[in-house]
Amino acid sequence: MTAILHRITGKLQVPHTDARLLQLTNNAVFALPQPGIVIRISRTQRLRDRADKVAALGIWFTATNAATIRLTPGIDQPVLVDDFAATIWDYIPPTPPEPTIEDLGHVLQHFHRIAPPPFDLPAWDPVGDARRRITDAEGLSEHDHDYLLTWCDQLAPQVDALRDTAPPTLIHGDAHTGNLLRTPDGGVVLCDFDATSLGPWQVDLTAVPVGEARFGRHGAHRRLATAYGRDVTTDPAWPVLRQARELKMIAAAAPLLRSTPGITDEFALRLRTVQDRDSHARWTPFADLQR
Repeated sequence: MTAILHRITGKLQVPHTDARLLQLTNNAVFALPQPGIVIRISRTQRLRDRADKVAALGIWFTATNAATIRLTPGIDQPVLVDDFAATIWDYIPPTPPEPTIEDLGHVLQHFHRIAPPPFDLPAWDPVGDARRRITDAEGLSEHDHDYLLTWCDQLAPQVDALRDTAPPTLIHGDAHTGNLLRTPDGGVVLCDFDATSLGPWQVDLTAVPVGEARFGRHGAHRRLATAYGRDVTTDPAWPVLRQARELKMIAAAAPLLRSTPGITDEFALRLRTVQDRDSHARWTPFADLQR
């Protein structure tokens, strides 16, 4: 990923001497404070189409003055290097205090009121996304591969029924405080739009209570429900939403099993606890494994 970064900065004619890795999961995310940009590189060819969507969304968010990070202007995006695609964003320096769960609730209220853009966006499809990641995974055992696809087959009709009965809303798709940034003027903006789609608004309130249950973080869900004004765990769709979120949290790592240290053991733990129907087992965030 560092080699690809150097080729991208060469195309952009910007220095990379101060580049630092912020994240290494489905994207390699590098901050370059000196030129004032952040470069997000899709790590697998199957995720390249997301870069096109994200670039188009970035333009739309600027046009609607949404509370989101901004694409760096003057660059034809996404930037392509071999089988990799990258988007380039304005760098926001670390600004205290860190965004809170209340900030997330307020930002999501505004985000869900943004009109859908005048171009096609995918419908919320957690099962289809999981299937693509499973297909892209070279390190899966035959047993795990079959189990995950069976889970997808069982969950798909429930997801379809929920999606078809809910008014389509612009949803972030991976809403948690880790995808918030505080700007130097004290505002808070959303980032990471890989999973943005049209679907039930409840999807964006699901990551926090599921994360609370799986990562042992207490109190966040109650505060989010208060800030947003709705408690998703009391919604009739909650059992389907939770399953869809947990499938995403497992399948997201499948393409990385051979390439990212620390992922394999955590992936195995998550899958085993789902197979055992152990809803109380604690997981470790993949981002924490890279620190």
